[in-house]
Amino acid sequence: MTPAFRSRQFWLPRPLFSLFLALLWLLMVNEVSVAHALLGLALGVGIPFVTHGFWPEEAKIRRPLPLLRYLLVLLVDILRSNLVVALRILRPARHLQPGFFTYPLVLEDDFAITILASTISLTPGTVSIHYDAEANTLLVHALHLEDEAEAIAAIRERYEQPLEEIFR
Repeated sequence: MTPAFRSRQFWLPRPLFSLFLALLWLLMVNEVSVAHALLGLALGVGIPFVTHGFWPEEAKIRRPLPLLRYLLVLLVDILRSNLVVALRILRPARHLQPGFFTYPLVLEDDFAITILASTISLTPGTVSIHYDAEANTLLVHALHLEDEAEAIAAIRERYEQPLEEIFR
């Protein structure tokens, strides 16, 4: 057997992602049993093993504590945005002002930009539509856009600056 086949990197290319997939499986089936735990571990090891050739280089999370803070802010924003969007839609007079805006990126790391675009899309009421690599911008659609500059400032402060800190 060659040394490459014996290495942990070969058999377990993304250990944290494997753990995440196993835990995600247990959450999805909503039942903790030996069979589900083993199936979750098999999926957690098998999926990264089969797909590791398609992944770019591994993301370098430099500071994990800001990542936890980022996830907490994201969770609160998702909950708050759900309530705001529900109230806007359920009101008889909706007064929605949908609109597009171009978000100028400061981030340069592809993985961090992907996380930012996903964060924008996860937050109800906004969707990142297109990434322009040449201009380093994201095209974003908002369900209700009153002030473009305010929306850009909010994304920069709440999401992009923390991502810079996490991935720098």
